[in-house]
Amino acid sequence: MPQPSRIHERRPGLGAVSVSFAAILFGLNASTVKVILHYSITPEQLVLLRSVFTSALAGLILLFTNRSAFRVTPREWPKLIAYGVVGVALMQFSYSNAVSNLPIGIALLIEYTAILMVPLVSRLLFKERFHSRLWWGIALVLGGLAVVSQVWLGGLNPVGLAWAIAAAIFLTVYFLIGEHTQRNRDAMSSLFYAFAISAVFWAVVNIVHPGPTPNFFETINLEGNLAGMNLPLWLALLWLGIMGSFVPMWLDFIALGNLSATAVGIIATAETVFATVFAWAWLQENVTALQVMGGLVVIGGIVLAETARGSAADAHGVGKKAHTN
Repeated sequence: MPQPSRIHERRPGLGAVSVSFAAILFGLNASTVKVILHYSITPEQLVLLRSVFTSALAGLILLFTNRSAFRVTPREWPKLIAYGVVGVALMQFSYSNAVSNLPIGIALLIEYTAILMVPLVSRLLFKERFHSRLWWGIALVLGGLAVVSQVWLGGLNPVGLAWAIAAAIFLTVYFLIGEHTQRNRDAMSSLFYAFAISAVFWAVVNIVHPGPTPNFFETINLEGNLAGMNLPLWLALLWLGIMGSFVPMWLDFIALGNLSATAVGIIATAETVFATVFAWAWLQENVTALQVMGGLVVIGGIVLAETARGSAADAHGVGKKAHTN
């Protein structure tokens, strides 16, 4: 029996642009989450709210544009459930705990060691082949991230370190299952099911271990250079739900439908650079000339790794073949 065809032909340019804009929004999201978590909401409740909002918005869009995309075959459910629970629910939760126990740059650096795990797993499980320059590119990215995050300043407590390592593992699952899920499913329906499953998971957790009830009408201060501005918590959460969750995750899903998980993971590391820039511009966190140099090294590593991936696909004929069988 022939294998089902892909929803669309892959467009690497669209994938690269999508994940780049997602990295910018996720970079801004880091400062947004940091401010919001100073008030009456827990990380568990925040992940639940983001999951509910994202799945509801994606479902509403599907309802009016592509109702047939709600169909799920029995063979798809295990992959979707694993993706929603491990790749989305646990990944976001472990990240929230990592940044609450570690400096945000260091937490992101450890989390993005996933860019090493993704090609290793792809090589072992899926026999994907890579040009040797990929590993040099990854080395540059990780080295640049170490400089941006100033990892040598310390602050690595064991609890934060454990959560950050868990985040890296879950992020690897997110990239790999995300790529394979969209071989026969569009980005919007993948987004809907992943976050709906995440929402159910965290709803159960919050019922079993309830936290304090958030005061959605309390006034929060935006702090730093925006200290003169105050917003109700519900409005900040609405912004986070749209621009910090739905839009960047949708862009990530588009990217995973047009690029390999390895490529998306490498480009996504730019989030650390953007997070540092936004933390400086908004929250007045210091950025040194050395950190700027580290950001340039990250960009150079991304470019090198991307050209290595492309040349490997051309040389071995896997660019098309690996995604049509």
